[in-house]
Amino acid sequence: MDTAQQEATARARELQRSWYGEPLGALFRRLIDDLGLNQARLAAVLGLSAPMLSQLMSGQRAKIGNPAVVQRVQALQELAGQVADGSVSAAEAADRMDEIKKSQGGSVLTSGTNGQSTGTSGAPTVRRVVREIQSLLRSVAAAGDILDAADSLAPAHPELAEFLRVYGAGRTADAVAHYEAHQN
Repeated sequence: MDTAQQEATARARELQRSWYGEPLGALFRRLIDDLGLNQARLAAVLGLSAPMLSQLMSGQRAKIGNPAVVQRVQALQELAGQVADGSVSAAEAADRMDEIKKSQGGSVLTSGTNGQSTGTSGAPTVRRVVREIQSLLRSVAAAGDILDAADSLAPAHPELAEFLRVYGAGRTADAVAHYEAHQN
C-alpha cells in the first residue's frame, strides 16, 4: 500500500471513529467474535455484500450509506451485549439475528431492557444517544428546515429552538456538550 492509500485509509478510519464511535473494522470484528459469526454471515445479517463489508472493515470505504444497515449494526451491538451478560442464549441470538436481517430499519432509537440506548456493555453512551437524536431529526427534515423551525420557535420556546439548532444542524461534539450540560 502506498503512502496516499495509507493516508486515505487512516482518514476513513478517523471518520468512522467520529461517526460510529470506533473504526468499523474493530466494531465488526467484535460482533463476529461476540456472536460467533464469520464475515459472510455478518454481511448477510447486515444486508451488505461481502466485498462491501471488507471495504468498510479495511478502511477502503468510510461510511455505511444505508440507514437501515446502520440500524442493524446497532441492533447487533445490543444483541452482543445481551449475549455477553447472559440475558440472551446463543440459540435466541441466532433467532434474533434472523429477525434483524429481515428488518427494514424501523426506529432509529434502539432500546435495551431499561428503554435506554445501549452500547455493547449494556450501558448508554452519550455519543450514541446524541448520534441517534441527530439521525432522527435529520431523517425528518433538512438542516435548513430545522433551523427555520428553530427560528420560528425561538421567541416563545428558546430552549426547544436551541435543541433543534444543536441536534438538528450542529456538530456532534456540540450536541454531546449540550446533552451532558442538561443531564441532572
